[in-house]
Amino acid sequence: MLPLSPPLEQTNQNSPEQLVISKQPRIQHHPLRTRSRKLATLGHPQHQKTKPIVWFAAILCFIFSLMLIFFGIATLICYLAIKPSNPIFDISNASLNVVYFDSKQYLNGEFILLTNFSNPNRRVHVKFESLYIELFFSNRLISSQSIKSFTQKPRETRLQTVKFISSLVFLPQDIGVKLLRQVQNNRINYYAKGTFKVRVNMGLIHLSFWLHSWCQIEMTGPPAGSLVARQCITTKSG
Repeated sequence: MLPLSPPLEQTNQNSPEQLVISKQPRIQHHPLRTRSRKLATLGHPQHQKTKPIVWFAAILCFIFSLMLIFFGIATLICYLAIKPSNPIFDISNASLNVVYFDSKQYLNGEFILLTNFSNPNRRVHVKFESLYIELFFSNRLISSQSIKSFTQKPRETRLQTVKFISSLVFLPQDIGVKLLRQVQNNRINYYAKGTFKVRVNMGLIHLSFWLHSWCQIEMTGPPAGSLVARQCITTKSG
């Protein structure tokens, strides 16, 4: 047998450059890490300076808020210091001149009220606007009248004549019979309802509200019907 020849040694001859490269560690860029870094960068935006116009607008809003608070407190202090009272509505006198029927159910009449408007305040001017008075018999409207606006100084009283004319006002038969019976008994009960808008002036402060007056009036019979008794109640609403 022929002797086996020794195995050939395989030698790899590498250049010096290849040897140096092989010694450097490989850096693997993991895709998940790269993505997380990008998201972290996006999550922290760069700080931007506030524009001067934004600061200017904020300062204006702050000053305006302070002014509103100041005027609100000043208005409250003035209101509590002055404590304006509500104007007073009353009936000083009344006269009933005519009451008669056409066709048994159509009322004709003439009724005159002498109303009294008073401003009880010492320092406050009052203006009456949208004055409207209605006349009722047994909860049935028989006439109405408006009054021109006027202004009252402190502690001033104003007498205003209001004339009501009823012309062919329909009344149900039972109410007509009731009215005729009261005329015969020389005691007639009417109701007057007044609605007024009031403006109160306290220097730079102006307030407005509504007054609602409801008066019960007892009269003697026509043609010289006079006031026997009256009672008025006035309420205030916003």
